[in-house]
Order: sequence, then structure tokens, then C-alpha cells
Amino acid sequence: MTFRSLALAAALAIGGPAFAGGPLTVVSTTPTARSLDAAPNGTIAVEFDRPVQPASFDSDSFWAFGRWSGTATGAISFSPDGRTAMLTPNEWFSAGETVSVVLSHDLRGADGSSLRPEGYSFQFWTRAGRASMTFEEVNTLTTRSDPEVSTRSYGGIGSDLNGDRFLDITVVNEDSADLRVLLNRGIGDGQFLPFTEPTFPIGQQASPSEPADFNRDGHVDICVANIAVDTVSILHGNGDGTFAPQQIVNVGDAPRGIAVLDVDGDGDIDIVNTNAGGSGNLSVLINDGNGVFGPPTFFDTTTGSGERSLAAADMNEDGILDLVIGAFGNQRIFVYAGNGDATFTQTGFAPSGGGTWMLVCGDVNGDGHEDVATANSTHNNGAIILGNGLGGLGAPVTHPTDPFPLATDLGDLDGDGDLDWVNSSFNGDWSVFRNNGSGNFTFDQELLAPIAASCSVPMDIDNDGDLDLALIDELADVVIVMRNLPVACPADVDGSGDVGFGDILSIIGAWGDCPACPEDVNGDGVANFADVLAVIGQWGPC
Repeated sequence: MTFRSLALAAALAIGGPAFAGGPLTVVSTTPTARSLDAAPNGTIAVEFDRPVQPASFDSDSFWAFGRWSGTATGAISFSPDGRTAMLTPNEWFSAGETVSVVLSHDLRGADGSSLRPEGYSFQFWTRAGRASMTFEEVNTLTTRSDPEVSTRSYGGIGSDLNGDRFLDITVVNEDSADLRVLLNRGIGDGQFLPFTEPTFPIGQQASPSEPADFNRDGHVDICVANIAVDTVSILHGNGDGTFAPQQIVNVGDAPRGIAVLDVDGDGDIDIVNTNAGGSGNLSVLINDGNGVFGPPTFFDTTTGSGERSLAAADMNEDGILDLVIGAFGNQRIFVYAGNGDATFTQTGFAPSGGGTWMLVCGDVNGDGHEDVATANSTHNNGAIILGNGLGGLGAPVTHPTDPFPLATDLGDLDGDGDLDWVNSSFNGDWSVFRNNGSGNFTFDQELLAPIAASCSVPMDIDNDGDLDLALIDELADVVIVMRNLPVACPADVDGSGDVGFGDILSIIGAWGDCPACPEDVNGDGVANFADVLAVIGQWGPC
């Protein structure tokens, strides 16, 4: 054996440092980062610039988490040339959800090289099926134990908590200082069981929340910012619809926004929160790999005032998630690029169009770059702010809402391949805006709130492949379950208003597995001859 062969064998055995060729580098991903139409049953593939060391790929170093469906468990395989690693989930992702893929710096090349210390992360959206964007109330569920005692249901998460592949609702309550879980009945009718008791304690005036799998046990966990007591709560899911007791971490003054991402490249999910009170900064909470978080480190925006809203997205497209921060005081949105070492650097900012209470990210104009949608409570509007893919932001385009909008959400509500928009107004109702595919939004409808619309959760409640809505009213303390009705003419695949040859050509172009796609006319998850027959059966004006 030559000296070079011996050196290579030794490097492989100990996972040694990168060779002269440089670090192992990601070349491409499937689905494409920031794409909006990934098949819910698709394989996740990452191509590297050289063959990889298969033994370094496992469920801790290469994994994916669906915001609603949870951790994707499945087999990891490799292409014949050894350059592409593929994760094939055992279960489908939920329709219309965001999926985050995390690659640890522990990944190795066959030559002994390592992935860069910053790791690599990317996000994409799964495809939502076609729907009418006409919503029918299925049920209204209370979050109160006593009809006369307020819980103040501020927000919610639509994740599968018990592994039955139906999405449950976790409601965050300010006054009762707890989480209340509504389990999906799991029979496809959009009905839920009464909230689970006993409930799950968190801090006073609990505010935004995010799901993740912090301890990597395959169950959905949750973190919550507690405004009145200056803490963040982390609760591990037990996998049966319940949560373990909270870990409490002291942060800054009046934490308002919260985001989950791998800030240091080690493959586990960390937490960042904004502190909107006197400290006026952000806290970074590092995961020890077991879902336990240490004390925070802090950083401040250079010119921001009253940092309140927060989201994580790859705004400069370098494979490291960044922070998008809404400064309520001076009405600006900041982009702080992740450096991969738990620090962040400002790359851009823009006016927000008002005092931003909440923001969310997604590619609204289909150019492959992350954009920002805001709820601006002080100006009674929402704003769309386009990103340029380099960490910069354009000017806000504002749209009027009811008074005091405090939540904003994106989702493909009509299944046409672009993200629609819902704003929730405390002194009004839910405003739904339709996207024309280019990031231009028009008001579509208003969904009436009993008292105070505080949150919407776009999620596939009944497992029919399209996005429904769970609407939370924080003064009535109810969750209103709204089913998205099917389109009147599913055989009109291309949306032309007529059923004809164009629709057949669309089906042929999508032939094969095609869950939640318009070409799957009969809803069996496959575009095939049965769908062609369905088109022929409805031939003509539609």
C-alpha cells in the first residue's frame, strides 16, 4: 500500500481534516431550495462535489423536519457515483407545508474531507392540491375549562403530535399560561377532540411559538416566548399528543418573536428570540444536542428599535439560514445573515410600511428568492417586501387590513402553485388575499371573527391534499376549523375554463406519481389514464 493510500485510510478511519481539495461542498439539492411545489411523497437528494463517506450520514447529520408533519424518518441511500445522498421518507409530508433540511458539519467526503464548519440548511414548500378557496366552517372549539374564565388564546401550531399522520392543533394561551392540545379525530372529517387535560404549563403572557425536533427523538417539540416573565419555554413532545414539563430559559426583556434554526452547523436546532422591551436585542439559545438549552448570548441590531417580529430563512442563499427581524419602533425590517458560528451580520434593511407585529417569509413572486410578508399593527396594513437573493430587500407594498393586524401567514390556499396571504386583525377579522403568481395580491374575502382575530394556521386538516384554515380568536377563546372546499370542475386541469385537449396534455406531462397536483383529477395520488378518462367524461365548458 502506498503512503497516499495509508494516509487516505487513516483519514477515513478518524474522519480527518479536509484534504487539499477543500471542504466537501453541496452542489445542488432536490427539491430546489425555496421551491413551492415539491411532491409531498418525494425523495430529498443532496449532490456533493465529490463522493461521500456513507458512514457519516445518519439521522443526526442529514435529516428533515416538516413544519406540520414533523421529522421525516426513512432510509438514506447513495447514487452509484457516491456523490448524491438521498433521504426517502417513510411517510408523506403534509400538503402545503414548509420543510427544513439540515446537514451537519460532521458529514465527510470519501477523501476524508469535511463539510464546512457552518453546516448546510435549506427549506422548501410541499405542493398543495387545488381547492376553491371557499371555506366552510366545520367546527368551533373552545379553549376554556370554565366558560367564564379567559385563557386568551394567542396563537397556534398545526403539527402532528401523536404520529397518526393527521394534524393536531396546539394553542398557546396568555392568561392561563399553558398549551392546550386539540387532537385530530383522524378520520378525515376535520373534527377534533376537546382539548387534552391536564394542560401543559408555560410562562405568563405566552406569545409566538415554533415547532421543531430539539432532542431528535422523532417527536414534535415546541418553544414559546413568554412576554411577562422574560423567558422562553421549551417543551419536548412525548409522541402521544402530550408534552413533557418545560425547560425555562431566562432571556431579555419582553421576548416577542421566536425562530428555530441550526445556528452553529452541528445539525441540531437552536433558538433565537427577539426582546422587544428595554433590552431591545436578540437572544441566541444553543442546543446541547439533547434538546437542552444553555443561557443566552445576546446581540443587537445596529439601527433597529424595538426588535419584535422574527423569522428564519436563507435570504442570501448560501445554505445558512438567516434572521429577518422586524423593528417595531422605527418601522424597519432587517436581514441578519447567519455566519454559521452562532453569530449574525447585517446585510440589508428596508422600511416595513408600519409597526410590524409579526412577519413571515416565502417566495411570493416565484423568482426563487425569499420574500417577506408583514402585519403592521400601527398602520392597519400588511406589507409585501421582495428579497433579492443577496440579503437585500425592496420597498414595501402595503395592503389595507382591519384595525390592529397582529398575525400574518402564507400558504397556497387555491393550489395554483403560489403563496396566498392571510392577515389576522385583533380589532377585526381575517383578511384573505389571493396571489396572481407574480407577488401581486388582491383582496379576496374576509372571514368573520367572533371578537378578535389573532392567528390563522393554514394546514391540511382533513388530509385531502389541500390547505384548510384553523382560525384562533383570542378574546372568544375559540378555534374555528374551516375546510377548503374542492374546485367545482377538477377536470379543468389547466384552469382555462374548458375541459379539453389542453388538460389531457397536462396530465401526460405529469404522468406518474403526482400527489396534490392538479393533474391528479381523481385524487388517487397518480396522474394516469384514469385522469384522462375523467377529463373526457367532463369534456366541454366548465
